[in-house]
Amino acid sequence: MKNLFETVMPMAAGLTAEHPLAAALLARENIVELTQKSHDAVLTPKVSGGLSHAVRGALACRIARHNDESVLAEHFFSMIGGGDDAQIADVAFDGGSDEKLKALIAYTDLVALDPKSASSKDIEALVSAGVPEDDIVRLSEINAFVSYQIRVVVGLRLMAEVV
Repeated sequence: MKNLFETVMPMAAGLTAEHPLAAALLARENIVELTQKSHDAVLTPKVSGGLSHAVRGALACRIARHNDESVLAEHFFSMIGGGDDAQIADVAFDGGSDEKLKALIAYTDLVALDPKSASSKDIEALVSAGVPEDDIVRLSEINAFVSYQIRVVVGLRLMAEVV
């Protein structure tokens, strides 16, 4: 594994090896490493299924933007690599005429903005739009992981302010 402070979470929080929180992060190095491994597994898996790495990056960027998390949004946007998938990261884009993409975006937005409102009807809408079950699981993983990563990064930043 690369240097702990070269992983996404500490970099997004603005922490370096010289920061007063460095010792605390090093004491929990396993959590930082597991978070990075989860990041890689969710966003750039060896087998991407029906959600390419670019689409995953775009959806992750969209979630970060909904949460006003510009540093992570920029990181995720860099994973898209250009092309048409970049429009998915735009929170104003609704998927256009592509019903499957519309459903993926609607579910992502719902979970990012109002997760308590998500229900089985939303999963049924994904299925009705032609999203395979395996991709619904992949989409849920993206939503869950990015939400976790945002909360940890924000928490680290808040701690950094008081140290």
